[in-house]
This record gives sequence, structure tokens and C-alpha cells, in this order.
Amino acid sequence: MAAKAQVARNGLRGDREGREAGDNRDALGLLDTYREVIGHTGALLPVISFLGRLPVAMIQFGSVLLVTETSGSLATGGVVACALALGQVTMGPLVGRLADRRGQRPVVLAFSLLNAVAIAVYTLGALLGLPTPALVALAVFAGASIPGIGPLARARAVPLVRRAGGDDRLVNTVLSLESTMDELSFVLGPAFVGLAAVAGHPAYAFGAAALLVAVCGSGFALHPTGRTVRAAQAENQAPRARGGRQRLPREVVVVRVGLVFLGVLLGACGAGITALTEELGQPGQAGLVYAAMGVMSAVVGLAMAALPERFGLYARWRVATAAATLLSLPLVWTHSMTALYLVVTVFGAVYAPNLITGFALTERSCPPRRLAEGMTFAASAFVGGQAVTLAVAGRLAEVHGPAAAFALGSAAAAVAFLVALVARPPAEGRPQVTRGAVGQ
Repeated sequence: MAAKAQVARNGLRGDREGREAGDNRDALGLLDTYREVIGHTGALLPVISFLGRLPVAMIQFGSVLLVTETSGSLATGGVVACALALGQVTMGPLVGRLADRRGQRPVVLAFSLLNAVAIAVYTLGALLGLPTPALVALAVFAGASIPGIGPLARARAVPLVRRAGGDDRLVNTVLSLESTMDELSFVLGPAFVGLAAVAGHPAYAFGAAALLVAVCGSGFALHPTGRTVRAAQAENQAPRARGGRQRLPREVVVVRVGLVFLGVLLGACGAGITALTEELGQPGQAGLVYAAMGVMSAVVGLAMAALPERFGLYARWRVATAAATLLSLPLVWTHSMTALYLVVTVFGAVYAPNLITGFALTERSCPPRRLAEGMTFAASAFVGGQAVTLAVAGRLAEVHGPAAAFALGSAAAAVAFLVALVARPPAEGRPQVTRGAVGQ
């Protein structure tokens, strides 16, 4: 009996050690996958693309603080910030289309320098106390001139990996890394603005943003990978007939609709968080609550690369939107800071999976010659839904309380789930136009 017990204990120990070794191999495999991605892009490209997209988060969040500080009106700050976001949404797809046609190098270089000037002029206008219509016009200019480094970095890195023979899992790793950098930028950007406000004035952060986009945006434009991607596109594209323009598949449009409602969800949650922290007498906690959500999203985003390929993109989309619906519901009944931190941190886990999957579906369905346009349009759909909802949900929260804004967000998540549920992969209707099969 003792010998049998010893054998059983040894077997259990062996199973446990086997599982631990498997976990270690999985972790090392994930790290190796990210190293492989960095090997294709170079270590400098992710650094300058991250620093180049940081100003977007700084001016989007900081616009409310800057204009409120200089005008004395929170309502004016909200209107001007919404105008900035709408300028970005309107012009973003055109920037992507120009990058597809002319190459990223000249387009990003021109828009980076233009955006630096636009941010400086916008900041000066706010400091001079210009009338609201003038500030709205300057904000639209600042938003419309954003070079779109985030989506264009995706459109650059994916062809690099594809050209080197990378499979769909490696492409998903690229998109996970890019989304994680987006998350970190929207955690650090508002933090820098807050520090500038404490140090003296939000305008200090805008000066730093103008400098960053000029230097790092130009660095991203002039990085050697810009020419490499242009050459890869030329190799893979068939000659185009005069006046002809390859149409985007229906799947791309469906994904954009889903991203719009994801933006509505996050915009409504942002308005609800702001209203609830004010109601609880701790408005300064709103930034920390956003940071908790962003950090959780970034962690989950990095881990997304470990998902098996058999867990296909459409299945991921449905699971992610369903999770967003369910995990946003507790916010409606949240009435304390402790509960808010807990619920929002858990809810943050669904943010990155939705964005990563949306960009992955866009990449698989877009024609190669329109990939940059497709990526920027996807980003604009998300930002547009978020920007418009921030204004609407803010008013809703003022009149009916934070729960009303949170309820709007949950309803938007439910619609996004329905969109994902009725969507059909190209394999069920017609062949895909790009490399790689989308899992069912």
C-alpha cells in the first residue's frame, strides 16, 4: 500500500511538473513570437510609433482641461474636444487613402509637421481666449491634421510580416502589440496632461505634444520600413485599370459598424465614470479609473497573441462583444468608488480583444492596395462613435444620473454583439481577397 501511495504521489507530482513545464513553454513561446515580430520591424519602429501616437491621447483628453481652464466653461471644453475628435474621424480615412496611393513616407511626414503647427496654433488660440467658434475651427484643424500613426503602423507592420512568410498567428501578434501600445498611450497621455496641469497649466502638455508629433512623427515617416512596405505592396498588387478602384468587401463595412458601437460603449462608459466620480465627490479619481481600465486592457491585449488559431476571428468577435455586454451591465448598479474600480478593471479586459479582433478582420478582408485606408477607417469608426457619444452621454448623465450613461453603453454593446452574430465569414459566401484564412 505504501509503495502504491508513493507511486500515486510521484504520478501527481509528475503531472503537476508537466503542467508547469507546459505553462513555461507557452510563456516562452509567446515571448519568442514577440521577439520575431520585433525582428521583422526593428526595435526602433515600435518606440517611435508609440511616441508618435502619444500626442493624440494628450490632446484629446487635454482639450477639455485646456479650454475649460482658459474659458471657464466645462460645456465649451466638451464641445471643442468633440470638434477635435470629429476632425480626426473625418480626415483619417483620407490620410490612409493618400498613404496607400503615395506611400506612407511623404504623407506621414507632411501631416506630422502640419499637425505640430496646428496643435501650437490651437493652444495659442485657447490661451488668448478666442471665441468658441474660432476654437472649434482650430480644434477641427488640429484633429484633421493628425497623421494617424497608430493605424498606419498596423498597415506597415502587417505587410512586413507577411512578406517575411509570417502566418496569421504572427499577424495577430503584431495587432496585439499595436493595440497594447494604443492602450498605454491612452493611459500615459492623460497622465502627462494631469501632471502638466498640476505643475502649472495644461498648455505645457500641448507644447510637448507638438514637439513629439514633429520629431517622432517625422521619425516614423522616414524609417526605412516605409520604403520596404511600399516595395512589398508593389510586388503583390496587380496592375490597375485606368480610373479603376478596387472595392472594399462587405465584411469590412460590417466590422466598421461593430467598431462604431464599441466606440459608443466606451464613450458612454467614459461619461458615466466622470459623472459618478463627481457625484461621489471625487472627480480627481476619474483619471485613475481610466488608467485601471487601460492597464487591464493592455495586459489582456498582449496575451491575445497566445490564443490558438483554431479559435477563429469571427468566434473571437462574438465572444468579445458578448463579454462586453455582460461585463458592462454591473456598471449600471455601481454606486461607490471601490465597486467602480473593481467593475471597471474587470470590464477593461474586453476592450483590447474587441479592438484587436476588429483590426484583424479588417486586415484579412481589405485588398492590399487599400490596407492603410481600411485601418484608418476602422480607427475612425471607433473614435467617431466614442466622440459623439461623449457629448450625448454626458448630457444624459447630467439629467438622469451616471446609470443612464452606463445603460446606453450596455445597449450599444448588445447591438455590437448582434452585428457580430449575424456577420458571416467570407468562406461562407465568397473567397477572401487577402492572404490567410479566417477561422470560423
